[in-house]
Amino acid sequence: MGRDGICRTEQEQVLCELHMKVQVSHAYSFSVVCIPEYLPELILGRLLTSGLISSADDVEEIRIDSSLKTADAILKEPLPAVNAPEPPAPIPWSPSQIFSLADRFSGGMPLHSQTFATHSCFLAREDRLLFQCEDIGRHNAVDKAVGYALRRGIPLGSCILYSSGRAPADMVLKAIRAGIPVFASKASPTAEAISLARQYHLTLICAARRDRMKLFAGAPWTSHP
Repeated sequence: MGRDGICRTEQEQVLCELHMKVQVSHAYSFSVVCIPEYLPELILGRLLTSGLISSADDVEEIRIDSSLKTADAILKEPLPAVNAPEPPAPIPWSPSQIFSLADRFSGGMPLHSQTFATHSCFLAREDRLLFQCEDIGRHNAVDKAVGYALRRGIPLGSCILYSSGRAPADMVLKAIRAGIPVFASKASPTAEAISLARQYHLTLICAARRDRMKLFAGAPWTSHP
């Protein structure tokens, strides 16, 4: 219905949600609401960004039921205590790298273009895009990108992560726990996120659009675009 009061019947493409419960070594569980893509990556990434593992080598096996409603993540060692993360080591970066990722997002992501119901995440290393994904939740999209890197042995300490979602403290903490030194977001941060990024020496770039960005934490770029 438009403001003019005229009603029209149209077909609309919408997403389907997947609800999945993940058991971790029969000692802990968490639930996710996501789209059914890159599920092993999502689980592996969530384990790392929750502080339950330090690398993919800590995981014995990930089993996903054929119904996609339940999954088991078996760790090689008993479930550890969650400790404070180590600060990621800074890396050189340039505005052109961030603008390039913003260009890719502005160019349109398939599901977002069709439904306007997803968040996107990009994982890059130097000037190369390594991975991109979409999901209902911005946290899921980040975890999928992290899990993708873990499964393929990509060193996260040399990567840049770009998210379409807001950047509160829990999103910043995911990047820190993953050891990612540069986190960029299309949206805005919170005061707590900025404080956390500065505490852990994370480079935090927000409001990252095609023509501008704002540096909230971390050293200025070390090379020119």
